[in-house]
Amino acid sequence: MAKVSLVALARPTFDVEVAQRNFDSARKLLEELGATVTGPSSLIMTPDDVAAATIESSDLSILFMASFSDASPAVELLARVPGPILLWSVREPGAVGERLKLNSMCGANLAAHALVTSGQSVRHLHGNPEELALKEKLAAALAGKFPSDNAPQHHDRELAAADVAQSALAKMSKMTIGAIGDAPTGFTPCTFDGAKLKELFGLTIEAMTIPEVFERVSRTSNEKSLVAHGAALKAQPTLGAVNHEQAVKVAGVEVALDEWRDEKSLDAIAIRCWPEFPTDLGACVCSALGRLADRGTVTTCERDVLGAVTMLLCEALGSDQNYLVDIVDLQAEENIIRLWHCGSAATKLAADPKNATQDIHCNRKLGVAGNFPLKTGPVTLVRIDRDVDPSNNSGLRMIVSRGESIPAPNHFQGNTATVRTEPDAATLVNGIVTHGYPHHLVISWVDVRPGLRRVANQLGIPLKEW
Repeated sequence: MAKVSLVALARPTFDVEVAQRNFDSARKLLEELGATVTGPSSLIMTPDDVAAATIESSDLSILFMASFSDASPAVELLARVPGPILLWSVREPGAVGERLKLNSMCGANLAAHALVTSGQSVRHLHGNPEELALKEKLAAALAGKFPSDNAPQHHDRELAAADVAQSALAKMSKMTIGAIGDAPTGFTPCTFDGAKLKELFGLTIEAMTIPEVFERVSRTSNEKSLVAHGAALKAQPTLGAVNHEQAVKVAGVEVALDEWRDEKSLDAIAIRCWPEFPTDLGACVCSALGRLADRGTVTTCERDVLGAVTMLLCEALGSDQNYLVDIVDLQAEENIIRLWHCGSAATKLAADPKNATQDIHCNRKLGVAGNFPLKTGPVTLVRIDRDVDPSNNSGLRMIVSRGESIPAPNHFQGNTATVRTEPDAATLVNGIVTHGYPHHLVISWVDVRPGLRRVANQLGIPLKEW
């Protein structure tokens, strides 16, 4: 009989009741399959919960992502246990158009990145405890047969001409990224090496702290904020249904970021968008980032500088505008993944820009965030990430895949793209998680893969494709 250490992570801003119910079902299933289950019976959500948790020696360690969580508890509890760790994510409940109640898949993706970066090995299971296919895979894992790692492959595929890469890199060498604040706790994909980015791409990083940006916002006149709010309201009339005070605060942030961009000649802004903005300012800045993006400035949330680098490279290769997204859902039987973020997309990326509505943030319940599905058509998925392999002199790695964004309602409040993937969807998702690639991908509506391959080749960046 296998002994299992079972740990469940969650965050109070998600549906804790559903999360706990799923966790109870997971524990029950393991026991029904003959496992002896140890570990906390309640969700781990706070530093005190982490400190109180005891992880016993076992035959198998399972991290159950009951909802989204940052990766710091996963690393603290599981980075040194014998691997591989089985990461178990569950499906999203609720009706189409509702908020992400759990965001379990993204949590597993983020935890995997941190664990792999720390030297751990992981495997991934996705599905609810009542699903027959999930039960069969879990039983196999208890018997020592882990899910496949679905490794990406190196392909000898079409390369763009060398001058295409040279032109793109020449453009990037003149670019500057504004980085606001630190990476959120436990968000390992949002860390970066500025010296390496300067060496490889010629990029300059301009930093600003959260107190400094708040001070800039406080100096922004009410008149300027009202003018910006008025312009946004004219372009997006649904903004009128959002709390006026919060909407004006967001407009003030927009003005402050606009002015900083002009002062420093910024091409992109990567901003720590939470928790300080909702908790201290009393507003969410998603729509401010979307409006900056509509005017041509690349924006990324969660201070994801490498996400911004990925977007700038795609644009330099001719992609036009892109968006930074999470993988939040998988429908393997339909070969579909859902890509989402909480509402910072440019309205020009909407499936129907004239009906791109503005709303409150799905979790924080504060204004302002966009609420519309993303446009359809063939898409490229790409990400540049740090590489911990000491033999890789570039210090970076890159992944690329392909699919098609298909017509669909906005599945989750915020901005969603429903993508039928070119490779097998389950293979793609499991491969990204298992190999510790970031939870943030860039979605581009132009096929820039030949250019990306050439740039990677020229800079010595390992590139893998599914």
